[in-house]
Amino acid sequence: MKNILIVLVILVSIIACKPEIQREYITEPCPEDEKQSVAALKAQLTKDGYQIFDYIDPDSGDTVVMQQYFMAFLKAGPNRSQDKTEADSLQKLHLEHLGRMYANGYADISGPFGDDGEIRGITIYNVPSLKMADSLANMDPMVKAGRLVIEMHPWWAAKGFPLR
Repeated sequence: MKNILIVLVILVSIIACKPEIQREYITEPCPEDEKQSVAALKAQLTKDGYQIFDYIDPDSGDTVVMQQYFMAFLKAGPNRSQDKTEADSLQKLHLEHLGRMYANGYADISGPFGDDGEIRGITIYNVPSLKMADSLANMDPMVKAGRLVIEMHPWWAAKGFPLR
């Protein structure tokens, strides 16, 4: 578990420094008009097809907007018999695929687990629908080759909150 947390912290640090992505949302309220910023965020997310809800944080009194994301568990697939050259090539293509997902704003975090178990890693997709997340995840060359399979789950998180 400690290794997973370390990997996630490193990935969040890297992602925080990534170039701008195609879509941006206001995640911090404007001091002069907090309600308008939250309203604008909710309106834009709803317009873009995202599932959301909000609540008032009892400690701060701030409105917290929760958004549905999709967590893809990348599991060991049935075809793991590739030789080293082919496996290395698939790994390179896999990382390029994930890079495109980040660059296009479709994935927010991704990384391997460190225990060599059945679940090899995760990717969190920031897209409006399960169908879209599943389609993007299944475009991964490792998945196409059968080296990995995808298990997808909807996941809720506060919009704009960093990992701690």
